[in-house]
Amino acid sequence: MSTRSWWGWGSDEAALTSAEIDDLLTRVAALLPDHDFTDHPPPAPQSLPVPPPRISVPATLSAVFSDDVRERLCHARGKAFRDVVRNLHGDVSHVPDLVARPRTETDVIDVLDFCSANAVAAIPYGGGSSVVGGVEPRFDHPAVTLDLGRLDRVVEIDDVTRSARIQAGALGPQIEDQLRPAGLTLRHFPQSFEFSSLGGWLATRAGGHFATLYTHIDDLTESIRAITPAGVSESRRLPASGAGPSPDRLFLGSEGTLGVITEAWMRLQGRPRFGTTVSMGFDRFHDAVLATRAIAQAGL
Repeated sequence: MSTRSWWGWGSDEAALTSAEIDDLLTRVAALLPDHDFTDHPPPAPQSLPVPPPRISVPATLSAVFSDDVRERLCHARGKAFRDVVRNLHGDVSHVPDLVARPRTETDVIDVLDFCSANAVAAIPYGGGSSVVGGVEPRFDHPAVTLDLGRLDRVVEIDDVTRSARIQAGALGPQIEDQLRPAGLTLRHFPQSFEFSSLGGWLATRAGGHFATLYTHIDDLTESIRAITPAGVSESRRLPASGAGPSPDRLFLGSEGTLGVITEAWMRLQGRPRFGTTVSMGFDRFHDAVLATRAIAQAGL
């Protein structure tokens, strides 16, 4: 089992070797001869002055929460370049007080009830791949990160309508692994696919950058279930509807501000039977752009 890096992208086990780093530096230095390549090794989490939690949780919720320093640092920032730089420099400003890892939707409700009763900010967290500060508690107020990673199952598959009910914490590879035996695929492949979740895709209106036809999560969404301050919100499963505003559109792109998405029914595709890869060269960049447009508009 891999260990997610607390300071940057990927896992600790997938880090570059010394030989790979030396080779990379040699090639980059040839392009940027005047750049400062001073190494900044990541500091040990326990060596950083992370402030103690300002929140005490009741015994009934103790199994859901963690105050582990590494856990809190892992959930403090996204994966933008500025986030990595601050981590490597040991900047520990704005770290969540606690990390909650609910196992069920009831746990999610209990955590949100606790936060509401104690004036604690709750920040939904999927895979942590945000590059816009969406997971960072950038304020001086007690905060809890609500990590949905344990809600990672494809709960139900409807073969007739080619759709599936999927929990929001499931990462891209987990979704595809569970759909593969049924010969189906969600076919949504954002650049962050390996470490981003269904809930994150929905909350940020993600685009699948490795597809030319079904590219946006909006087009694949059938219904959404979310826990809001006013209770549970769940839209109806319909092929389409012209009856007023779509409630799904309210949560798509909401960035977690309206509630915590816990699961959704998603439209699926049959898995491709054949595949091929072709590389083409162009003498002019403009010609490559025109060819790309032609492919996209062909509906392939």
